[in-house]
Amino acid sequence: MGSFIELAAADGHRFAAWQAAPQGKARGAVVIAPEIFGVNSHIRAVTDGYAADGYLAIAPALFDRVQRNYETGYAPDEIQAGVAIMQRIDFDDALKDVAAAIAHAASAGRVAVIGYCWGGTVAWLAASRLTGLAAAVPYYGGGMPNHMDESPKCPVLCHFGERDKSPSPAQARALLARHPEVAAHFYDAGHGFNCDQRGSYDAESSRHARTRTLEFLAKHVG
Repeated sequence: MGSFIELAAADGHRFAAWQAAPQGKARGAVVIAPEIFGVNSHIRAVTDGYAADGYLAIAPALFDRVQRNYETGYAPDEIQAGVAIMQRIDFDDALKDVAAAIAHAASAGRVAVIGYCWGGTVAWLAASRLTGLAAAVPYYGGGMPNHMDESPKCPVLCHFGERDKSPSPAQARALLARHPEVAAHFYDAGHGFNCDQRGSYDAESSRHARTRTLEFLAKHVG
């Protein structure tokens, strides 16, 4: 079970992060880039889960730059509220916070970033623009097709849904065609299939994606 800590970005911004430590020596570290719902109970559970698998896991509260302590559920009005905050977050600022989390996590060894939804796009950009990453795993990053020209500096594994609209399978495959070095899997599922608190949750797809992610982390992080 993790707890909140406070981190500071290079520009002086201080923000919360949920940190969960493994029992015993860490195999490495993972930074979890959240969806547009904040570091809510689902993201905290995901972070705790990676700690249980042996990694120091940290989920930075990337929305703290606009609204501190933001967390919500998945009702239509909550989705609209999350989108409104997301639109006020500059990716450069989000990456400053991710960079601070990476620097903090590096004490545990090599670091990967895993991102979901909006956080999936953040993970894709982190792989391209930040240093200190051993791997990146974006899940259904809806904004990734808008950044096809980015060139990842570390190994990347992507998870996409065949029934997703953000990104659509066609958009995801167009991105992958530009980046043959990037590994990817497609699942018979829609957007948000990893989140067991959403109606779009798909247990089988989530399980397969997590197994593949852990194999990828074992290869590139430890």
